[in-house]
Amino acid sequence: MGKSRISRGKITAIIISTILILDQFSKIWIKTHFTLHQSVPVLGRWFQLFFVENEGMAFGMVFGGEAGKLILSLFRIGLSIFIMWYIVRLLKKPETPMGVLVGLSLVFVGAVGNIIDCAFYGLIFNESGVTQVAQMFPPEGGYGTFLHGKVVDMLYFPLIDTVLPENFPIWGGRRFVFFQFIFNIADSAITCGALYLLIFKYKFFSKK
Repeated sequence: MGKSRISRGKITAIIISTILILDQFSKIWIKTHFTLHQSVPVLGRWFQLFFVENEGMAFGMVFGGEAGKLILSLFRIGLSIFIMWYIVRLLKKPETPMGVLVGLSLVFVGAVGNIIDCAFYGLIFNESGVTQVAQMFPPEGGYGTFLHGKVVDMLYFPLIDTVLPENFPIWGGRRFVFFQFIFNIADSAITCGALYLLIFKYKFFSKK
């Protein structure tokens, strides 16, 4: 009797659920164990756990205050619903490459991971501070309202951290950090999934 193969739908579900669990576990752990802006080296100065929060944009970018945050959250929810619908549609077509499903799943789960932060973290956590660690389900309630929570970031890779020579054009004497963005597992999933689809699976979408 031949071995039964795992269906593409199950593989997709495993990818989405695994990344979502890792993303939320890492965020909740950081939120309840680190003070704001606390940094702990993992691989020397090359990789650090550095706790920051942002208003919802990837890699800590800012977009339009509270109104912009609400618009961004609603846009992300709408995009996630569309991607999920598209994945389900592609799963029904045997000719759909597994790589396309994997790439779309990464983008989908990354968006959902950050949606959870925006939607619920303001309700279930109190404010993180530079001297206090946040508490989950505090008696006094959370720091924000629905869709107005902050996204937790913690992955920091300052591969180059130096001061440019004084004679360097324009930026001479300034500090230069590469890579200076702080991000999370959800951001990584979105970036990897989107780049993979653009580089390796663009022909599939161009045919569509």
